[in-house]
Amino acid sequence: MAKRGGFPGGMGMGNMNQLMKQAQRMQKQMEKAQQELEESVYEATAGGGVVKVQLSGKEELLSVSLAEEVVDPDDIEMLEDLIIVAVNDALQQMMDDKEAKMGKFTNGMGGGMPF
Repeated sequence: MAKRGGFPGGMGMGNMNQLMKQAQRMQKQMEKAQQELEESVYEATAGGGVVKVQLSGKEELLSVSLAEEVVDPDDIEMLEDLIIVAVNDALQQMMDDKEAKMGKFTNGMGGGMPF
């Protein structure tokens, strides 16, 4: 006669409790990693350091610093390009950091739930 109730594959309540505890630990680790990311500041430069930007882990531009020599009223396009390069570099740093810290939780799960 077949057993009734329980979980398929013989997963008892003890195993289910362990799974829930593991999921709760992983959720706390994810929350900590997310908080660390949000508190991070990413800095990038362009043009040999004449343009410097800072981005927060919340994807907010915090500051733009320009060296006096890069501000040429006759060549605004170069300055705009340097700012774009610096901002994109800082964004890439932030995304790489996020992938490094959060990827371990979502790796192989299609970005879904970690359990």
